Amino acid sequence: MVAMFLHIVAHDVKNRMIQREFVRSGETFSRHFNLALLAVLRLHDELFKKPQPVTNLCTNLRWKWFEANTNCQDNCLGTLDDTYIKVNVSATDHPRYRTQKGEVATNVLGVCDTNEVMKHSSAQNVIEKAFGLLKGRWAILRGKSYYLVDVQCRTIMVCYLLHNLINREMTNSEITDNLDEGDSTYTTTGGDEINYIEASNEWSEWRDQLAHTMFSDWELRD
Repeated sequence: MVAMFLHIVAHDVKNRMIQREFVRSGETFSRHFNLALLAVLRLHDELFKKPQPVTNLCTNLRWKWFEANTNCQDNCLGTLDDTYIKVNVSATDHPRYRTQKGEVATNVLGVCDTNEVMKHSSAQNVIEKAFGLLKGRWAILRGKSYYLVDVQCRTIMVCYLLHNLINREMTNSEITDNLDEGDSTYTTTGGDEINYIEASNEWSEWRDQLAHTMFSDWELRD
């Protein structure tokens, strides 16, 4: 069951191909696939990695601007980026899942916190590389989904959990090395799809004040 499940999520193999390779019925594969999903989800508390908020004690110049202040009572988790993963939904639900590129997909968020290894020039680039590694490892996240949306959402979460397990237990990865060398085959381009968002006055004032404070701090250091 484990070999069959990993083969499906890693190579996006359809039911007919699995029947031929493992010589079992389609009903058997469907049942065991869902059992494997639920089994991995039970390891959620062990494998799910929660981002830590930036505290007022942070001294890292890269992250100290995200700490709690009078304008933001709750500590920030870090920087966010997103990627789209295609899903299979009914025609009536297509408008809810329609992206700006016309695809039917769900939006998956990623957070880069202070514990992230900053190998690249920006936090957004780090998250894009992480999404690229995730999709490079699990082919089922790259193509069109033939599963019901509930099963697909569980599959996405399971791929994340297994991804964390692999990164924890296997520090050397050929996929990771390829991405670090600049392979962006599977990186997300979600940031380029937002054309315009009008900021509120409160947010604009906070942003300008933050920029002024950062610039003043930079001048004092020089």
